[in-house]
Amino acid sequence: MKWIANISRILIGIVFVFSGFVKGVDPLGTAYRLEDYFIAFNWEFFIPLALFFSILLCTVEFVTGVMLLLNVQMKFTSWLLLIMMAFFTVLTLNDALYNPVPDCGCFGDAIKLTNWQTFYKNLLILPLAMLVFVYRKKFIPLTSSGRQWLIALFFIGMFGSFSYMCYSHLPVIDFTEWKTGNKLYPENPKPVNYYLTYKNKQSGEQKEYLSPNYPFNDSIWMAQWEFVSQRVEDPNTYYGKSLIISDTTGNNATESIIRNLDYQLIINSYDLTTADKEAFKQLNDFCAKAYNDNIATAVLVSAEPSDIAQFSKENNLQLDFYTADDIVLKSIVRSNPGVLLMKDGVILKKWHHNDIPDYEDFKKELGTR
Repeated sequence: MKWIANISRILIGIVFVFSGFVKGVDPLGTAYRLEDYFIAFNWEFFIPLALFFSILLCTVEFVTGVMLLLNVQMKFTSWLLLIMMAFFTVLTLNDALYNPVPDCGCFGDAIKLTNWQTFYKNLLILPLAMLVFVYRKKFIPLTSSGRQWLIALFFIGMFGSFSYMCYSHLPVIDFTEWKTGNKLYPENPKPVNYYLTYKNKQSGEQKEYLSPNYPFNDSIWMAQWEFVSQRVEDPNTYYGKSLIISDTTGNNATESIIRNLDYQLIINSYDLTTADKEAFKQLNDFCAKAYNDNIATAVLVSAEPSDIAQFSKENNLQLDFYTADDIVLKSIVRSNPGVLLMKDGVILKKWHHNDIPDYEDFKKELGTR
C-alpha cells in the first residue's frame, strides 16, 4: 500500500500545482469568483478582501502541491491536504445541489467544469488524500526538518510574488477567450439556427420548430398553440460572442468597432468608481495622439450616460465612450482601466494601466506589424 500512497501523493501534488498555478496566474479573475461566493452566501463584507484571499488561496494550493511532490513536511502537509479536500468536497457538493455560483473556477479559465464535474473530481481525490494522511508518518524526507521549512517558505514567497506581479501587470498566460491572436468574428459566417418550442393549449403537447419553418401565418394554429421557449444554435466558431457594445444613445455599435479593418484601440473599465483616474488621464493624451494618426478609440464602460458625463467632466477627458456588460469587461483585460489593440477583429496586444507604453514606442511597434 505504501507505493499506492506515494502514487497518490504525486498525483494529488500535480493536480494542486496545476490548479494553484492556473488560478494564481490570474488572481483578479479568481478574486471575481470569490466575490460571487461572498455574494451568494451574503458575506459581502469580505468583498474588499477578495484579492487578498485569491492570492492566499492560490499560493496555499500551489505550495501544498509542491510540498506533496517534494515530500516536504508530510505530517503537516497531509493534515492541510485532508482539511482542504474535506472543505472543498462539501463546498462543491453544495454548489452542485443548489448552484449558488455557476462556475466555481477550480481550474480558473484554463479548464471549465460544471459544478457536478467539480464535485466528482473532488470525490475522486478525497480517498487519495485520506490514504496520504494514513501513511503520513511513513514518507521518508530527503532532508532535515529545518531545510524542509525553508523550501516551503521559498515557494510561498516565490509564488505569492509571482501572483501579485500578474495582478499588477497582466497574467503571463492568458486563458480567457480575449487572449492575443484570437479573432472576434467569423470569416465566413454560417447562418445561426433559431429553434422555437410551442405547446398545444389543450393537449399540452410540445413541438420544436426551426424558425421560420412553423405555421405562424395560420391564425387557427396560432390560437391553438402558445410559445414556450427559444434556443439558438450558432455553428460559427469564434471568440467574443458575449460582447455587445452600445453607444450612449443605446444603438448597437459592436460590428463597427469589432470589424474595423484598421487599428482599433479599446479601453475597458468595468467600474468607473474604482478605475485608476490617473491612468485615464494618461490614456486621454495617448488617445488624442492616436486620433491624429487616424487610429480609432472606443472606451467601453458599464455605467449610465449621466455617470459617464460626470466622470469625463471631473477628469477633463475627451474620449468616445460606449457601454457593455461589466462581467464581459472584467474578462477583456484584467485591469481597470485596461487597453486592447485590435485590427480586423484580431486581438494584437493588451496592456495593464501600469504598463501603458509611450506613444512613440507604440507607433514604432505598429510599424513592425
